[in-house]
Parts: sequence; C-alpha cells; structure tokens
Amino acid sequence: MPLADSDRRLVAEELGRDPTPAEAALFENLWSEHCAYRSSRPLLSAFDSESEDVVVGPGDDAAVVRIPGTDQLLTFGVESHNHPSYVDPYDGAATGVGGIVRDTLSMGAYPIALADSLYFGDFDREHSRYLLEGVVEGIGDYGNAIGVPTVAGSTQFHDGYEGNPLVNVACVGRLDEDRLVTAAAKDAGNKLVLVGNATGRDGLGGASFASEDLAEDAETEDRPAVQVGDPYTEKLLVEANETLVDRDLVAAARDLGAAGLGGASSELVALGDKGARIELDAVHQREPNMNALEILLAESQERMCYEVTPDDVDAVREVAERFDLGCSVIGEVTDGNYVCEFEGETVVDAPAEFLADGAPMNDLPMEDPTQPETDRPTPSLETAVDAVLASPNTASKEWVYRQYDHEVGLRTLQRPGEDAAGLAVHEASGEDTETAVALSTGTSPGWTDCAPYEGAYATAVENATNLAAQGAEPLAAVDCLNGGNPEKPDVYGGFAAMVDGLADGCRAIDAPVVGGNVSLYNDSAAGPIPPTPTLALLGHREGYDTPGTALDGAGDLVLVGGHADALGGSVLLQELGGSDQFPDVDASTVDAVRAAATHEDTLAVHDVSDGGLAVTLAEMVTEDAGVDVAVPDLPALFSECPGRAVVETTDPEALRVAVDAPVVDLGAATDDGTLSVSAGEETVTRDADAIRGTRAVLDRELD
Repeated sequence: MPLADSDRRLVAEELGRDPTPAEAALFENLWSEHCAYRSSRPLLSAFDSESEDVVVGPGDDAAVVRIPGTDQLLTFGVESHNHPSYVDPYDGAATGVGGIVRDTLSMGAYPIALADSLYFGDFDREHSRYLLEGVVEGIGDYGNAIGVPTVAGSTQFHDGYEGNPLVNVACVGRLDEDRLVTAAAKDAGNKLVLVGNATGRDGLGGASFASEDLAEDAETEDRPAVQVGDPYTEKLLVEANETLVDRDLVAAARDLGAAGLGGASSELVALGDKGARIELDAVHQREPNMNALEILLAESQERMCYEVTPDDVDAVREVAERFDLGCSVIGEVTDGNYVCEFEGETVVDAPAEFLADGAPMNDLPMEDPTQPETDRPTPSLETAVDAVLASPNTASKEWVYRQYDHEVGLRTLQRPGEDAAGLAVHEASGEDTETAVALSTGTSPGWTDCAPYEGAYATAVENATNLAAQGAEPLAAVDCLNGGNPEKPDVYGGFAAMVDGLADGCRAIDAPVVGGNVSLYNDSAAGPIPPTPTLALLGHREGYDTPGTALDGAGDLVLVGGHADALGGSVLLQELGGSDQFPDVDASTVDAVRAAATHEDTLAVHDVSDGGLAVTLAEMVTEDAGVDVAVPDLPALFSECPGRAVVETTDPEALRVAVDAPVVDLGAATDDGTLSVSAGEETVTRDADAIRGTRAVLDRELD
C-alpha cells in the first residue's frame, strides 16, 4: 500500500521536497495504523496509567512496575500478531512470542512468563482447527526453546474470527532497579550497534500489511510479509542481553519489530530528542544485493538495536561473538536529523520526531452500538447443561496448554487450568521472598459482541476476579485492543465503546493501564471481528499457598456475589440461540471474592465466567468430590456475570461476616464425585468421568 497522497503532501511540506523512495516507504510503515495508532490514539486518553507503583508507563517497549513493599521490578507488555498468524499460523504465532520477549529485553529485564490469548472461527470448521494447531505449535515451540514458561492464557471460538484469527501474547520480565534500560537515546556521539541475526528480506512491509484488511488470497499473496522465527538465536540473544546489562554496556535499547531497523532506530532517537546517522551498508546481511529500502524495513527476527558509548563498542562486540551473534556498528546518535546513507548516497534525511510521531490522527465517524432485545430460549435443564458443557468455549483447554512448558524457571506456583497463574518472585540472590505475582489474561468475544461497552467493562472485572480467587490484588494491566476496519462507522463505534468500557472497568478495579497494543483492520471476506479487548492483568499477594479450584468434599458451597439473571453474551445463547441484555456488573464484589479466598475456613474457590455457574461447578468436581446444589432457575445457572465466585467453606456464617457482598447458599460438597444440580423442578446429575468426556472436545478432534 503506497504512501497516501495526503500524507505525501505533508511529508513534502515538512522536508521541502518530494520524499525519496526509501523515505516514502519508511513514512508509509511508520505512519501506518499499526505503528502510529492514527484511529485509536484519540481514544486512548480514556485510560488511567499512573500509580505509585508504576515506574515506566506507556510509550516504551514495555511498562515497568514495582511490587509493593519490595525493591522488585517487573516489566509487562502485550502485542498482537494477527494477520501473520492467518497467513502462516506457525511462524506468525512464533514470531509474536519472539517480539514480545525482545520488548522485555529492551528494558533490561529477564523474561519469566508468557501468556497467550487466542481467538479462532467456529471450532467445527476445518480451517479453524488448522489455524489453532499451527498457532499453538508455534507458541509452544518458540516459548519452550527459549526457556520462558507459558503460564496463562485463553482460547475462544466465534464465527467472527473465521477469516481473521487473533493471536495476542503478553510477557512478564524481572529486573532490579539499577538494571533498568529505556528506549530513549541518551547522548550524541554514542554508537548504534545492531546485535543478533543477519538481516534478510523476510517480513518486508509487515507494518503496512498489519494495517490492511485481509484479502481472500492473503495466505499466498502476503506470505513474504510474515517473519520467520529462530528461537535458538533468540535464546542466545536473551543471554547476551543479560550479560550486556549486567556489565552496564547499554545506554538505550530497542528491539527490531514493526518497520524493522527504520522503526527501531528512528523511534529510539526520537524518544531522546536526538537524530542519527546510519550507514545501511554496515548492517550484517544474510542475502546478497539487498537495497536500501530492504535493509531499512525488513522485519527479520532476533535483532536488537543498542545505543553504546564509543568506549564500550569493543566490549559489546566481544559479548556478541561469545554468544555467536552477529554484530554491526551501524551509525551514531546525533543532534540533527535522522539520516540513512547507502552506497555513498543519502536515502533518508528527515526529523526523527516527525517520522516517529508526525502522523496526523484520523477523525472518523462512528455509530453507537445498541444492546439486543430479550428473547431467551426455554430448553430443558438437561439440554442446557449438556450444550454448555460441550461448547468449545467452555471445554477443557488442556490440549492447548499441555504443549507449553509452564514450569521452566522454577517459579510457577499455579499451573494453567486455575483461575490465574501464580509465580514466585525470587531475590537476585535466588532466595525466596514469599511474594507471589498472579497473572490473568483474556476476554469473551460473546460479551463484547453483545454489548461492547458492558462486555469490555466485564472483562476487567473478570480478570480481577481471577486474581482475587488466588488472593491477589491488581497491580497493573496492559491491553491488546483488537477491532475491525475503523473506517466503517458501526465498527469504529463498537471499538470506541469497547475502549471506554475497558478504561472504566480498569478504573473500577484500581488497575492502571500501563501499556498495550492496538490492532485494527481485522476484517476479511467473512466480515469484521467482534470488538476484542484482550486484557492482561498482573497482581501480587503475600504467600505462596492458595485454596485452588478443586473441591475438597468436606464443606458447604456458597456463591459470593449472589445470583445474576441476564444471559446476554452467554455460551448458553451462543449454543441454543436467542438474545438478552448484558448483565449488570458490580466491580465492588471483587474485594469480597479476595476476602473469601484468603479466609481461614475456605477450602476451594472458583470464579463464575464462561458458561456461568453450571461450568464453574462442573470444573470444581473431581473423582473424589462432587456437589449437590440448587438454584432458582436457568438464568441463575447460566448467567456469566463476573465478579462472583463459588466458595467451599467449613463455616458459611463466618464467611458471611468476613465479606462485604451478598452470599447465597448453594448446597454442599459431597464425596461421590458427582455433579447434581437442581433448577426449579428439574435436576441433572453427571459424574466426573461424564463431565470430563463431555468437555474433552479439543482432545477428541485434534489428537
């Protein structure tokens, strides 16, 4: 997609001449929606991004937050690799992991955890299963090879993703304060050093490709725009980066992602109000006869751009050689323009700030979304329970996460399958601090498809409830805001409502949004995706022990937060048809769930989410412990209103006193491994083996 005429005129006016071919291509990529957020940036001021624990907020490669009461810093970031994962699911997903890990390295941190949120078309379609298998394999192979555990995530299916799946990946890193690095260039005269893989022609035009609707022939025509990953080089780069930071050899850093070297180097110097002079011929290359534009914009993976003082260049080169990585001194930081030279000619000469931040924002029309009317189905209890338990959206995701190494690094406290992941935080000496962080990520597209604002608000509350069920408090959030073509007023209106809902929801749970990613133009011949606000929420708690979701079998069951009625966005309606208003969500109940999870008489806790209370109870049942519960009606059993949790307790009355929220008696845990649920005059009974078999949809179809 060439530089738009209106943008070309702005560039020519700024430069006082027509742009060179290399400049036009660089502006096209850096001013694309993917890099410049031209349609979304005007909306992002809705988010609160500050707290006393935020060290580095939005704008850098990753955010940095402090664990309260400690000297421990964590980096936190998220990115999307949606279009590449449709064209080439394996490499698209793998390089998404590689990119977010390098964002972590850029801050001087060591990556300690990954989380992925994946969205595909209807599971019964062969193409959706093909994409799922390729994406999961790509994430697993890359994450496992570099030794970073994938500890959390979500997998959702919805017909809106048939022509445009979403792959959103988050990463958490750890560092001490004296190791913190940023992406802002420091001093003129410092050298720019490229470390890592050689530059090839893969990924050319990736940023502009990510800013277009997917065409029907994208799987063949756009394959050159997809990067190819090399996790073994990335692992070497992780360790080399650790050495460089340990030896204080890095003044500033930026990883090479969207728009390649041109994007990383121009953004690095622009953040420091500097310029650069770059010799493109000096870049180490793996293919012959590459031209200036290819060297500048190729998105070859496993590369980092470092600002290094002249006295430290030899030391950096020695570290690169020790880890068998390529190393090129490609230029230096200046007080002037961003200048690139190739074969003795100047091919780029423009103000760095204008390149990085000069794109004009779009002022697009929008239509406000409306909620659906109420038209509920009236199935039998047995039909409803079986339909919801058999849905791919509530099915066991063990097929996915068993392909990931989630314990490498010896930090994992809660494995995938619990409400949230838990990680131990060790001192630099390796000593335990008994401080843990918790991580939850995802959203339900059924919610935001029904009601973009309300569903996004509920996404924040749902992730906070996941943390609360582990006894953790929110620390910070990052978001991946996925939408369709913003030039369509109804699509842009839904996207804007989603942004506002997520911002208000994060404010309600007291979680600053410290960074994120926006991915628009997720349209295909099948139409636009639902508004999809993936939220990754990081929390903290004292102590490593949590009650877990599995029933003990010796307590009574209560519902903290009380029953809900509305079914809008629910799996029940997705499976059986019908429509309804979205539930009213009360964020204040999250604190009550946390209080219940940490109560001395609590035996098990599990939040209510996809599939409602029916799925929550089914997931708590084990071969040795079951439930015997009664609810007033079908909506009480299948409403997905978040902010609520089922608690098994040995003292329901003491729990009522301890929490500030409605607490409803459900029944009792049993020792027979059976789910027995009554709604009105109907009762359904399923044993643990039957539940496991019904929910093993992915295993049956994919193994």
